[in-house]
Amino acid sequence: MNDFKVSITSTTRRRKLKGGQTAAYAQFYCEYRDPDTGKRRRKAFDRKKDAEAYRSQLLLKVAEGSYIDEAKVPTVAEAIDHWLADKVGKVKPSTLKGYRVVVNGAIRGPLLVGTRQERADYTESGLAPKGARFLKLLGHVKLTDLTTAAIRLWHRTVVDQCGTYTANRAKSHLISILALAEEDFKVRAPSMPTGLARARHKPKKAILTPQDIGRLIAAAREDAEHGLYYAFAFLAGTRPSEQLGLLWSEVDFERNVIRIVRIQERDGSLTEMTKTEAGTRTIPMSAVLREMLLAWRLRCPRLGKELHRVFPGPGRLQEWPKPRLGGGGPLLYQNFRKRYWAPAFKALKLPYVTPHSARHSFISTLQAEGIEVGLVAQIAGHANPTVTLGHYTQAVRDGSAAIEALDRAYAR
Repeated sequence: MNDFKVSITSTTRRRKLKGGQTAAYAQFYCEYRDPDTGKRRRKAFDRKKDAEAYRSQLLLKVAEGSYIDEAKVPTVAEAIDHWLADKVGKVKPSTLKGYRVVVNGAIRGPLLVGTRQERADYTESGLAPKGARFLKLLGHVKLTDLTTAAIRLWHRTVVDQCGTYTANRAKSHLISILALAEEDFKVRAPSMPTGLARARHKPKKAILTPQDIGRLIAAAREDAEHGLYYAFAFLAGTRPSEQLGLLWSEVDFERNVIRIVRIQERDGSLTEMTKTEAGTRTIPMSAVLREMLLAWRLRCPRLGKELHRVFPGPGRLQEWPKPRLGGGGPLLYQNFRKRYWAPAFKALKLPYVTPHSARHSFISTLQAEGIEVGLVAQIAGHANPTVTLGHYTQAVRDGSAAIEALDRAYAR
């Protein structure tokens, strides 16, 4: 709008001091007509330079087309509700429940001052302990009033009351909440403060070397009954819940791919979505994995007379190559670890790692072999390659490999 104008006016205000004297001070105003409604707006400032800064910001927003009527600017609490509603159907219900607990307790507020157990009980029941004290967080703040300094103060408060891990997890959600609000409400998000408290160094998850994994897969190929159960995650990079929720209908031998579209919950039930939206993906089958799946398909316990789960609970053993009888139902995660996973490491005298560490090994090995991070993130089901680099990629070769690569580069 070329005709949009903001004028700065001032007036002298007076107030009485305790001693009976009168003090005079100047009050400055930015006055303009709202570009959307035409209504007159007036905003007060104690200093002229603050009024001038506001005028410059206002003119820029109108010129860019990003102006929004302050009466329509949502609060942080309203932005949280908008973000949570956007997540429905994109993440599994248990993940959404975790999001809700963090953003309501550590961003929206108010925050109960007390022990972790007292806060958990309050979150669960909504009943505050007798004499409870609460701290305001960010829920009541309008997005246009949210500043970098306010975020720093909020983060420090959550660190003091709940710990660094909770504060940083809440900060990560806040970044996502503000980004969505910027897209949908046209409210520019403030810069995140730098130098915030970091969590204590978390040790990297133990992973096997490629040589150890090679031994494990070689043994699995000879183990017709159990081998695929403990080799699959090393060959496909799946989460345990994705592996145990896999159905034969999602294994496509014609296209040579595996479709990951669901997970198994802790109680053995199937959820028709993955951990996150990006988790729904297609994984290429290697020759080794294809060979093992084809052999296992002949032997896999049926549900009734039909193939159903790729990794079902065990049925009654029959003579090879007849399939087991009476199986085909869910295999719970704890039984999977006890019956199939742990015995393999013990038998091969390999260092024990968790089933999720197989996913770390898969991702790290692909990176070490020079596969571009974008493709690795896609296969692993990460929405952002930064996650792949920051949380999953670990060294699977010693430092000499890096130095040799440097020598080759310099020699060229």
